[in-house]
Amino acid sequence: MFNIRSVDLNLLPVFEAVYEERSLSRAAVRLAMTQSAVSHAVTRLRAVFRDELFVRHSRGMVPTPTADAIHVKLRDALGSVREAVSERRLFVPKTSARKFFLTITHPLGPMIVLRLSERLAKVAPNISVAASTRSRPIDLDRALREGRIDAAIDWLDPEGDHFKNIVLFEDALVAVAREGHPALRRRKSLKVLREGRFVRLRPRVEGEHPVAGIREWQRLNLDAALEVSEILEVFMVASQSDLFGLIPRSMEKLARSALGLRSLGVGPKTSTVPIKLIWHASRDADPAHVFLRKELQTTTTRLIERG
Repeated sequence: MFNIRSVDLNLLPVFEAVYEERSLSRAAVRLAMTQSAVSHAVTRLRAVFRDELFVRHSRGMVPTPTADAIHVKLRDALGSVREAVSERRLFVPKTSARKFFLTITHPLGPMIVLRLSERLAKVAPNISVAASTRSRPIDLDRALREGRIDAAIDWLDPEGDHFKNIVLFEDALVAVAREGHPALRRRKSLKVLREGRFVRLRPRVEGEHPVAGIREWQRLNLDAALEVSEILEVFMVASQSDLFGLIPRSMEKLARSALGLRSLGVGPKTSTVPIKLIWHASRDADPAHVFLRKELQTTTTRLIERG
């Protein structure tokens, strides 16, 4: 197997310059190198690719078919590297074409992405954002480390000490039932909850939950009659059955108006559930990523304030 580490990557811009200038002397001027240094680099390139690459001709250095094929691949690769370096040094939202991928476990995820896209269309029209809104993201920690996911909005922290986060807003859990449910006519007490049956989201962690606002509900040992994979299913099942549901307080108003769900008005003295924006430390100083985080903060704050 070919080992890329055996190749001096500094040779690649030399190849590009000689190919495009068709002259060692013009390539040397372009690269601010001596002609002998460029000639030596071409000799090394010939050894790497096991091809003559350029043939001297009255018209200058004529590339071989192998050189033509290499240039097609190399042109795009070097262009991408230059674009990345340039954007790192000077990020301009209005002209940037960066693409971001988010994962948002909170049920407000689709609305956050929609509102964020609307904002970006005005201030950064060429930046695109895609997102996964799965309640149980797959291999989130690794995806953040590897850059496959740029940022996450979640209530669970990734494992490891190379992640950073800020709290976007404080949420909490609310017990709800469909409109007309007999439990809504009873006196508010924990007894109502303990005698009821719940639809709940499948737990993402085993044992006691690390988030206090979820752990306090967990300690009530409520009867889970049905477990579902996506949190929005909790809303649907609770609105169409006699099962109670636990939903985020931030969505209580929407659940009431759209699905007729009503708060049971009782529960533990619940601590909050901090909803965090999480990213890997390697992207902390990336200007484009800083821009994305600020836009996410603004978008989420406005969405929560409007209820």
